[in-house]
Amino acid sequence: MALNFRQSEILEIAKVEGRVAVEDLSRRFGVSVQTIRRDLSDLAEAGKLDRVHGGAVIPAGVTNIEYDQRRSMNHAAKADIARRCAQEIPDNSSVFLHIGTTAEAVARELLHHRNLTVMTSNLNAVTTLLANDSCEIIVAGGALRRNDNALVGELTVRMVEEFKMDFAVIGTSALDQDGDLLDYDLQEVRVSRAIIGRSRRVLLVADQSKFERSAPARVASLREVWALVTDRAPEPQLARLCAEWGTRILLPGQERAEPAAPGNN
Repeated sequence: MALNFRQSEILEIAKVEGRVAVEDLSRRFGVSVQTIRRDLSDLAEAGKLDRVHGGAVIPAGVTNIEYDQRRSMNHAAKADIARRCAQEIPDNSSVFLHIGTTAEAVARELLHHRNLTVMTSNLNAVTTLLANDSCEIIVAGGALRRNDNALVGELTVRMVEEFKMDFAVIGTSALDQDGDLLDYDLQEVRVSRAIIGRSRRVLLVADQSKFERSAPARVASLREVWALVTDRAPEPQLARLCAEWGTRILLPGQERAEPAAPGNN
């Protein structure tokens, strides 16, 4: 398919932001919403985008988006989520920091925290946290996944299970309307499950694009998560489930959640 200039621009915006909205594109390009809908339909027919209510997203599939592309997507939203997440982590606490581009943004927000103990399987986060000289860093062993500098596998799981941390910061490839966290790599899934099981409070960091994607492997339920930290309130069905389960929804700009002893969900 030969893309016209506007369609090429739309595709580039989607690659950066993860999602595009019809109304926003109509205003940006000064054309009708009908024209934008035709553009999105053409891009969807070509397999470049997936249509969703009100817009389109980068296509979902059985494999994840390339790491460099994920790193550039929703950059501002991830920074906002990371700041909000870091608000919930006090000085003098212990943290599991899992792999993923949003978790790496959280690492940057922890640079000014004092006396943290951080265990991570994310070598990019290790490089960032080296600048915090009061942070004790424990690197989980495992096999190196070269495309994103992550450590995965049974050795990583066994090492995680030797610890009990105050907080865990985890990401997900997708979050469906049943409240299930989904991912692509079964080795990564096993590490995520181990981290959830060995943490007093789990903070899931996920931008809005994760609500509109899918992945084949189930990690856990939001029922097992203390807080979902995101840049946009989820749809009513998911918000209702969070309320039923006592899972907090934390958004940028909010004050820190009411203090309570770690482990009290």
